[in-house]
Amino acid sequence: MDFRQIGIVAGKEFQDRIRNRWVLAVALVFTVFALVIAYFGSAQQGSVGFHSIDVTIASLVSLVIYLIPLIALILGFDAIVGERERGSLELLLTLPITRREVILGKYAGLAGALTFSTLAGFGAAGLILSPQIRLDALFHYAGFMLSALLLGLTFLSLALMLSVFAGDRTRASGLAIATWFFFVLVFDMIILGALVLTAGEYGGAIFPYLLLLNPADVFRVLNIFSLDEVRTLYGLATVFPEALSHPATLGGVMLAWIIGPLAVAIWRFER
Repeated sequence: MDFRQIGIVAGKEFQDRIRNRWVLAVALVFTVFALVIAYFGSAQQGSVGFHSIDVTIASLVSLVIYLIPLIALILGFDAIVGERERGSLELLLTLPITRREVILGKYAGLAGALTFSTLAGFGAAGLILSPQIRLDALFHYAGFMLSALLLGLTFLSLALMLSVFAGDRTRASGLAIATWFFFVLVFDMIILGALVLTAGEYGGAIFPYLLLLNPADVFRVLNIFSLDEVRTLYGLATVFPEALSHPATLGGVMLAWIIGPLAVAIWRFER
């Protein structure tokens, strides 16, 4: 495997996103949302202004779960199938480059664009708020940014896998939307519905482990358990074992979610 070839493909993908201002637009969206939530998140209690980084992060978690997976899926759903429809994929594969290098290069370039926009967007908001945040609270905010990035990279891997399996861009976009609905909206409803129907008699013991099957839930739990002020506000904190909620464990699960779909995409593309 030639890492130089991977770097060339990644550089082109990243430059394309910079050229069409996609990266700057997403970074601006993240900055604006973070500042609005920080200053107006307590408006329903009759007050505005920054109050607590813990409450701000808890509100941002709810936003990020909906926004970042959608952005990542939109970013990557046509990475392969789009090139195939335009006819440029066949031309690319005639060059001295392997299919694995193509996949890894495209993923690296798209991941670079997503990383830059995520860290720049939330980082800019953190710099603006930094005079009002304690040093230890800044550490929590940095952890939130890292976990948000892992969530985005997870759904980018899923998007690339869908792009390899899909026959055309229309099917790829439909699969991407269905994936977003399933992981962000439907998955939790199915689990909670099953628990309610069985009155918790079945599945209660494996409930925390079922949550690990959804990267959005892993992201949520990872941030909830790192914030003492909001831990008790979520019902998950009462059923999720503390040993399983260790940041290293949940971070490992997120990495597995990144590597798994990407490996499947490489396997399918090479066939």
